Amino acid sequence: MTAIRLALSLGIATAALVVPASAAAGDIDRGRYLVNSVMACGNCHTAKDSEARPIRSRHLAGGGVVWDVPPFAGMAPNITPDRDTGIGRWSDEEIRRALTQGERPAHRGLAGVPLGAPMPVNLYKALTRADQDAIVAYLRSVPAVRNPVAAATRRAPVKRALYPDAERAYGAADLQDPVRRGAYLAALAHCMECHTPSSPQGSLYGTAMGLGGKAFAPPAITGFPEWWKGTVSRNITPHPEFGIGRWSDAEVKRAIREGVSRDGRRLSPPMPFESYAEMTEADLDALVAWLRSLPPRP
Repeated sequence: MTAIRLALSLGIATAALVVPASAAAGDIDRGRYLVNSVMACGNCHTAKDSEARPIRSRHLAGGGVVWDVPPFAGMAPNITPDRDTGIGRWSDEEIRRALTQGERPAHRGLAGVPLGAPMPVNLYKALTRADQDAIVAYLRSVPAVRNPVAAATRRAPVKRALYPDAERAYGAADLQDPVRRGAYLAALAHCMECHTPSSPQGSLYGTAMGLGGKAFAPPAITGFPEWWKGTVSRNITPHPEFGIGRWSDAEVKRAIREGVSRDGRRLSPPMPFESYAEMTEADLDALVAWLRSLPPRP
C-alpha cells in the first residue's frame, strides 16, 4: 500500500553499522530489497519534506504517513537501530515477532499492546524465516537516527482479518513456481490490504479479494503530495470489463512500477509505485502471473 518516490538505495556509513557478525552481505542485500522495494516500508516509516519526498537522512526513522481512522490515529514509528527512540534494544526474535505477529517487546513501553492497525502483520505472516532474518540484518545495518515519535491513539482493539495466502508456509518449491511466488510477493507488498473492500468485521479476503473499492483520502490518511485529494482502489482481478483482464503483462507491470494506467492516466497514492519500481523483472512477472490466477470478479 501507498506512493511517493522511495527508491532508497542509501549509502551506509561503516561507523554507523550495528550488524551482527553472523549477518552475511547477501542477507543484508536481500533485506534491503524487501524493505525498500517489495514491502515499501519507507512509505510509512520515512519522514517526508513539504513536497512529500522522503528525507534521506531520516530513512525509516518514523513520521511518514499519518493515519486517523476509527480504530487508530498516529504515525509509523522509528525502526532504525537507535537504542532510545528506535528498535536498537530489541532482540532479533522480538523484531521477527513484531513483523509476523504484531507483538511488542515486553521490556518497552506499550508492552502487550499490539502494533497499530495499519501495520499489515496478517500479510507479513507469510514471511519465510530466511526473509525474516534478512530483514532483521538489514534493519540492524541502517544508520541509527534519534527521532522520538508520539505514541498513537488507540480507539478500539486491533482487528486483523485472516489473509489466506499468508496462512500457509512457503517452501523452496513454492518460490520456484511463478503463481505461488507471486502470491508470496503480493502478501509482502500488501497489495490486497488496499485492493480488497472492508466490512465492519474486517477485510473480505475470502469473497472479494482484489475487487477494489476501498477509499483513501485526507484527513483519514495524510503525508502525500499536495495535489492528492484521495483515491479509491480499483479492481485488479482478471475481469475483462471491470478489472485488468484486457491489460497486457507490460501494461500491468507499468502500472505497478511507474504508476501509469493502461490509458496513460497517472495513478494515485497510496500505491508506492516508486518503491515497486525497484522490483526485479522476475518478481514482477511472478506478481502478474498470480494476478492472472485470481477469480475474475465484477
